[in-house]
Amino acid sequence: GAMPIINFTRETLSSCGVKSIVGILNGTTNYILSRMTSEGSAYDITLKESQELGIAETDPTQDVEGIDAACKTVILANSLLGIDATYDDVEVEGISYITSQAIELAGKDGYVIKLIAEVSKDNLRVSPRLVKKGSPYDIGGTLNMATIKTDLAGDVTVMGLGAGSLETASAMLTDVISILKTKY
Repeated sequence: GAMPIINFTRETLSSCGVKSIVGILNGTTNYILSRMTSEGSAYDITLKESQELGIAETDPTQDVEGIDAACKTVILANSLLGIDATYDDVEVEGISYITSQAIELAGKDGYVIKLIAEVSKDNLRVSPRLVKKGSPYDIGGTLNMATIKTDLAGDVTVMGLGAGSLETASAMLTDVISILKTKY
């Protein structure tokens, strides 16, 4: 998506040490879970709708099984925390088993379900989590967000569009340029 976390952190938070990053790193799954929450619709119906709208790919496996978010987790861990992580280091769980009943039950208790990525030196995980309604993680549509926990600036939250070819290309290009500037 159009949320260049690496560039933002290296440029804007350059004097800070990053402790962890927690956020929603996949716009497709956020759209699906948001629609299931707002419409009370079943996963398979919402997935089909998101494919028809061009939000989800024809084969949505990378997104809905958490693979895309896990790959982004590895990139963030390696780029911002200096870890030498691989995909196998990430505990990954997707959203394809989430039912409309689970979403309804969470809602009754004041929560929504979101696919959350957690990036820290001792924890690399992508999994559906309960988040409080009204919290910074309770965002809708294809939005992505991340809270960067730092030693000096505290928690800094960034948000941006997370699904769509132009949005993704924009963020990737920004982060690639940032990585190349650092390396060369």
